[in-house]
Order: sequence, then structure tokens, then C-alpha cells
Amino acid sequence: MSEHPAPRPAPSTVTEGDAVLWQPVLLRAVAALAFGAATVFLTVPTTAGMGVLAGAYFVLVGAALLLVVRRLAASLSLSASSAPVLALAVPAAHLAVAGVVAAVAGSPELLGWYGAFALALLGLGELYAAVALKGRTVLSRDWLVSGVVMLGTAAVLPFVAAAGAKAVLGVTGGGALITGALWLLCALTIRHDGRASAKAVN
Repeated sequence: MSEHPAPRPAPSTVTEGDAVLWQPVLLRAVAALAFGAATVFLTVPTTAGMGVLAGAYFVLVGAALLLVVRRLAASLSLSASSAPVLALAVPAAHLAVAGVVAAVAGSPELLGWYGAFALALLGLGELYAAVALKGRTVLSRDWLVSGVVMLGTAAVLPFVAAAGAKAVLGVTGGGALITGALWLLCALTIRHDGRASAKAVN
């Protein structure tokens, strides 16, 4: 009777390059969840409060994604001018700028339209990066979902802009809660699998 070697466990989908991404991914998740929770409990937001709250969310998400792009580009040896890097870095920087504008202006109409444009740009960038970097980073699968949610949020925002701060925050916060949960799970997975891979190597 022939002996068959024991099957090897499937390798972790988290690469060595992915392992350094959990902190900025976690930052994005916490920012999104905190913003989403605030929009739920803030029953009567002022326009100024709406601007500051959404602005802070946009700035933190943009900053977190820029840090992800920087670390990912280094781990995958991607140039700063490569298409996947630009597809994420440009929308991330633009989202941060939109956050500053939203915080200063404090206008539901501006956030509804300009914020929608910034989120749509980010969603498209994430979808492109998901396809372009498929198989090279564990983030690609999450960018697919996040990109769709961003586009969905952007599609609805202009239609509620005239309804005021509460409606704008409700739509934006709903998308933030979905992506926040997604990125929190992603960050914890990267952290756990990265540690497991390091122990296996040692």
C-alpha cells in the first residue's frame, strides 16, 4: 500500500509586504466607524458640525490611504508614477482636500456634491487597484467591496444634499459604517495572519 504525503496547509494570503499595512488600515477603519457612529447618535447636527465631522473623516481616511499606498509601493517595488499607485494616491489626497473644504464651508450642498465627487473618485481608484494588484496584495479583495460602497454613497449624496445636514451625514455615515467594519476585519486579519506567518518562519 503506497503512502501519501500529508497535505500541506494552504499558505496565508497575507504576504510579508501586507504585514506592514495593518496599522494604516486600522486607522481608516477606526475613523470610519467613529464617524459612522457619530452620525447615528447626532440627532440634530448643525451645518458647521456636519462640516467638521465629515471633514475630519475625509482627512483621516485620505491620510490613512496615503500611508497604505506608501508602504504598499515600497513592499511591491512600485514606482510613484505607476498606475496603481496614482489610482489610489490621487483620490486619497483629493479626499483629504475635500475634507478641509467641507470643514471650512460647512455646507450640505457642497458636501453633497463635492463630497460625492471625492468619494466617487476614491471608489473608482479602489476598483482599479483591486484589479491591477489582484494576487499581489490581500487588500485587493477588500478594495472591490469598498470601491462599490464608495460609488454607491457618491451616487446617493447629491439627491439628499438639499435635505440638510442630517440627511447628508446619514448617507455618508452609512457608507462609513460598512467600510469601517470591512477594513477593521481586514486589519485584524492582516495582523493575525502576519504574526502566524512570522512564527511559522521562525
